[in-house]
Amino acid sequence: MNPDRQAMIAAGVGRDRDRDNNNNRRDITAPRLDNNNRISKPQYKPSSSSSKTTTTTGSNSTPVGSSGPSKYLTQDEQSEQFVADEDKFVLKQAKKKADIRVRERRAKPIDYLAFNLRFIDTDRDVFDDHDDDVDIPVPSPERVVLQSLNESQLKELEEDIKSYNTLETNRRNKEYWNALSILCEDKRNKLKPQGAEGRAVNTVAADVDKILAPKTLEQLEGLEKQIRAKLQSNEPIDTDYWESLLKSLLVYKAKAKLKQVCLEIKAARVELLKAKDPERAKALEEADGLPDAALPSTSGPSRAMARPAASTSTTALAASASNSSTAPPPGTARFASTGNEDFSQATKALYDREVARGFLEGEEIFTAEESLTSNPKPVWADKYRPRKPRYFNRVLMGYEWNKYNQTHYDHDNPPPKVVQGYKFNIFYPDLIDKTKAPTFKIIREGGRRRGESFAPAGKEDTCLIRFVAGPPYEDIAFRIVDREWDYSAKKERGFKSSFDKGILQLHFQFKKIYYRK
Repeated sequence: MNPDRQAMIAAGVGRDRDRDNNNNRRDITAPRLDNNNRISKPQYKPSSSSSKTTTTTGSNSTPVGSSGPSKYLTQDEQSEQFVADEDKFVLKQAKKKADIRVRERRAKPIDYLAFNLRFIDTDRDVFDDHDDDVDIPVPSPERVVLQSLNESQLKELEEDIKSYNTLETNRRNKEYWNALSILCEDKRNKLKPQGAEGRAVNTVAADVDKILAPKTLEQLEGLEKQIRAKLQSNEPIDTDYWESLLKSLLVYKAKAKLKQVCLEIKAARVELLKAKDPERAKALEEADGLPDAALPSTSGPSRAMARPAASTSTTALAASASNSSTAPPPGTARFASTGNEDFSQATKALYDREVARGFLEGEEIFTAEESLTSNPKPVWADKYRPRKPRYFNRVLMGYEWNKYNQTHYDHDNPPPKVVQGYKFNIFYPDLIDKTKAPTFKIIREGGRRRGESFAPAGKEDTCLIRFVAGPPYEDIAFRIVDREWDYSAKKERGFKSSFDKGILQLHFQFKKIYYRK
């Protein structure tokens, strides 16, 4: 064949092959196959062969050779996962708020129960731990339930316990809350007035206690099975007695389980104390059970000493202030313990008048006084006897409804309270030179300047506010949150800095930051 003709034929065949290849190529404007973008159907890469073999069962078709079940969740599974994650978040926030209230000494009974559990809670966030948590005196769980609570307070505590028990998924934590719920219900039933039937059952209560008190948890569980079998049998028995025995057995069983959990909490606290204070760790290890700290009362002057609530009446505060011989008013423990300081009648009158004002909503007592170790002896110390001024300060606590808190909280489940301002009332009635008003200054440690932040994420910087006056008063300082003050004179903001009639008043709130797009 002519070589020129042969080359022309070969070129024509090559053009046909290129045309066929172009027809098999994917159009660049067509949708692209994405194997990771399907949710409800199992994913597999389409085979290039023209024949596909599938096995069909009902309406579901599964390709042969596919890699087992789908790794994607159905819509129902996604909803269940969302609810579980939401419950986990709510539980975490509830524990965090309980820890904050215990550290700030304004805890409720449920907060002490949750705080005790944190030492053995494997689901807790380690970033929420504080080094000083092990030093906080917390009453034992059994004492929290068996303290002098009335029926309504026990009912509220029982509802809080049920909330924790519903959200918990940890087995040991659920046993802890179940035991507390049983003890709380038993305490409530004992406070209710009983009829003739209840009085008849109580006649054998002493015998029941003698039987159940010395038994261990394993023995109680075995006895429970025997009692239930006897109640379900057709034998002629005293049903009231055996039912009462079973009810008492469940209470003693709850106490035994709670005792086991308390021993685990004690062991965890001992381990934490060994590195920090070996002597205290040894003393705690030798003690019988948890250290039983006194629980603040929920009413009366002792509650006011710990941290008065915003609902405390003005009359109760005035009464607690006047009854200083039995229980000193809030923030006066420092003055009661120092006998070498003589406070005048004018100081006491000013102080009692300020206490009688009471607390507005969101206000709490503030006594975070700092010792001034570097305070030199004043030059007038030889002429006048130095004394510390008396004070009655308040801290403004409230909620910040920013975008994050609006998303994750509501008014029924509010976020943790934050400091929003302070009200300082320092009394200088015996000031020698009344023409010079006392002043204050802000001290930032570590070389930090105004506007700078050295605090880790999630924390706030603090600073010292130092009040300086002339003779015969020493300087006094408090540790406060270091944020920008709002100097607005509007009534709702309430900035005030004055010295009148022997009282230095410094009231301020922090600026609210609004983020705009």
